[in-house]
Amino acid sequence: MALFRIDHSSQTVGVNLPLNLIVPNPVALQDKALSSFNILFLLHGLSDDASAWQRYTNIETLARNQELVVVMPTVGRSFYADMDNGQAYFSYLSEELPDYLRKVFRLEMNREQMLVAGLSMGGYGAFKLAFLRPDMFRSACSLSGALLNTAFFSDFHSEEDKKWGHEMGLIFGGLDKFPGSINDPAFWIRQGAEEPGRLPSLHMACGLRDELLQANRWFYREARAAGLEVHYVEGEGAHDWMFWGEHIKRWLQVVV
Repeated sequence: MALFRIDHSSQTVGVNLPLNLIVPNPVALQDKALSSFNILFLLHGLSDDASAWQRYTNIETLARNQELVVVMPTVGRSFYADMDNGQAYFSYLSEELPDYLRKVFRLEMNREQMLVAGLSMGGYGAFKLAFLRPDMFRSACSLSGALLNTAFFSDFHSEEDKKWGHEMGLIFGGLDKFPGSINDPAFWIRQGAEEPGRLPSLHMACGLRDELLQANRWFYREARAAGLEVHYVEGEGAHDWMFWGEHIKRWLQVVV
């Protein structure tokens, strides 16, 4: 496999953005065009960047075994949103980045080739893309997803919680604007239930010692109540790379 690290100028976001890609080496491309490989958008968490999946998991080995092109963007602490007080990262991921990959790497980006996954904030981002752009992806996986809901924000009591709540308010335009907005997972579920056949296959996993376990159980419960098919697994583990590395492998073995 070959690793590309690209710093490219994003018109949507307005800054140079790091972008990491794992692509097959020339030997693997002798009998198969790069445009025919499955493409995985792999999203980082709140405190990470485009390099995290490579540093802490065996994603390069998985990409070789599963014949994947892996795309790892950087979005800061944006929650994959078109931020109310910041940059338009959702538009970058759903519009500008796919167009860039088509033009520069000649990737076809057909829905049947496209997968998206992420951890924590990236799990939120993966499902956001799956629900709001179901035309883009065949399957989506949220690992320990930060699947925010109004009850989650109501638990903010400590000074540290309040600082984080302030940051979320800057992203979403105030926590009072979050319920029912396109950033609200409850909205995704309601919208997805209107045409469930359009959605990609949805997969979730969360560790039994993960602080986001209740948020994941809430999402799964609400999605199933709305009639959506969601494959959800709980297992031994916490909010850590041991769990995410194992479960990204399990998901890829199912969907590729």
